[in-house]
Amino acid sequence: MRIIFDGHLDLSWNAVSWGRDITLELDELNAGERVMTDHPARGRATTTLPEMRRGAIAACQATLLARARPEGRPAAGPARLNLDFANQEIASATARGQLAYYELLERRGLLRRIRTVSQLDDHMARWTADPEKTPIGYILAMEGADPIVDVAHAEAWWDLGLRSVNPVHYGQNRYAVGTGGDGPLTPDGRALLKEFGRLGMILDATHLSDTSFFEALDVFDGPVLASHNNCRALVPEGRQFSDEQIRLLIGRGAVIGAALDAWMLLTGWIRGQTPRDAVSLDAVADHIDHVCQLAGNARHAAIGSDLDGGFGTEQVPTGLDRISELQKLDGMLAARGYSAADIDAIFHGNWLRFFREHLPR
Repeated sequence: MRIIFDGHLDLSWNAVSWGRDITLELDELNAGERVMTDHPARGRATTTLPEMRRGAIAACQATLLARARPEGRPAAGPARLNLDFANQEIASATARGQLAYYELLERRGLLRRIRTVSQLDDHMARWTADPEKTPIGYILAMEGADPIVDVAHAEAWWDLGLRSVNPVHYGQNRYAVGTGGDGPLTPDGRALLKEFGRLGMILDATHLSDTSFFEALDVFDGPVLASHNNCRALVPEGRQFSDEQIRLLIGRGAVIGAALDAWMLLTGWIRGQTPRDAVSLDAVADHIDHVCQLAGNARHAAIGSDLDGGFGTEQVPTGLDRISELQKLDGMLAARGYSAADIDAIFHGNWLRFFREHLPR
């Protein structure tokens, strides 16, 4: 079984907003949700900490996720599954609560926060020597920068251990335009990227609209990654990256994590309508392979599963019902001619190399 580094998991959001105890065995968690009807993903979760360990997921980027979108709050329905809050201060406080959950899991010895290269190296050495007794490592990331209430606030988050940020999630926020729209960085967005450069913060290009994407790469000269993004050449949606964007990222030394959300893997996927068996796990290998073909090597493709990112097995390709089954990609990539060394790079080596280059010492 190969070690995996997952570039994107919304672990704390699942716990705090969904009320999920991610320390449980996966089957136990799902059994407890079968009577719940507030979301189609209830009883269909793919990810818990024991299941990650079963799949040799030694480390991940674990997110903070809360948006300032007063217009996005529902007039009725399950607000606790909502991502949207009345202002940035409330979103920031919510994200601090998500961080508090990670800290409590650290206290139990289930997680270990990784802030520096030395901590990353120590974690991987410990995991390799004794995976059963080693906590799962995580690098703290932020999906959408709304919890950073202004440019000066970024340093406080850096001091808390935040190391990777994508400026915007869906729509428009204080800093940029994201998925579902298009437009430039705002003046505050440009200033935030300048502050990221001063701090050493990594820019996650995921979810940036095309105009914001190209401006961000022009403005920001620090390290860039794409935690969970697929290829527009295969699925022509704005959420995906064009070949031009992927080549720019490759030129910047970025790593691009393939995501498992079915609508990013099949053209025309409609939530709640398209049958799950319309797309298989092979489609994930297609996107990984496309990045490798554009790069001419396997140094820039990786996994950024986003499993349980607001969906469950109803919106995951067939062939995967639990996060441990990411291991199936091993045989799929081998069948396409990828060497063992290349598969190790895609599974974990590329993320480790990137973070060893760009985390503080």
